[in-house]
Amino acid sequence: MKNVLICLVWLSTVLAWPVFADDKDQIVGNWKLVSVLYEDVQTKQRTPVLGAHPRGYQIATAGGRWLALVTAEGRKVPTTDEERSTALRTMISYTGAYRLEDGKVITKVEAAWNESWVGTEQVRAYRFDGDFLYLESPPQAHPNIGGKVVRIIVTWVRDK
Repeated sequence: MKNVLICLVWLSTVLAWPVFADDKDQIVGNWKLVSVLYEDVQTKQRTPVLGAHPRGYQIATAGGRWLALVTAEGRKVPTTDEERSTALRTMISYTGAYRLEDGKVITKVEAAWNESWVGTEQVRAYRFDGDFLYLESPPQAHPNIGGKVVRIIVTWVRDK
């Protein structure tokens, strides 16, 4: 009986592993930003807060490093303190070690454009559709919009 249990545990591990391996293999690479939407948790209204054509890239390495940089459409080179403040509010950038778990990519943030994210775990549900990667955050207070609670919905396309 003990040998049967050991075989069943081993078999379930072997059968489960390819699903994780496939997702990890698929998420690794360079991704070009397509869109960023903030969904208001109360009204469900979706807003392209960084414009219709934001810029950015996300890089996921096989070694477990995540780096995302997103900037709004139409940003100007800042020359005043007010413009520098606006520039900070029109970007998102963070990096850290990531892992895949239960359909989520979880990044332990080590550095970020906003210090309040450092030391947190940023959790995003992910799904693939061909060359597209869709990431969605749980509801969270976002520092770029005065702490309003939103879901962040980001679409990336594989950079070839």
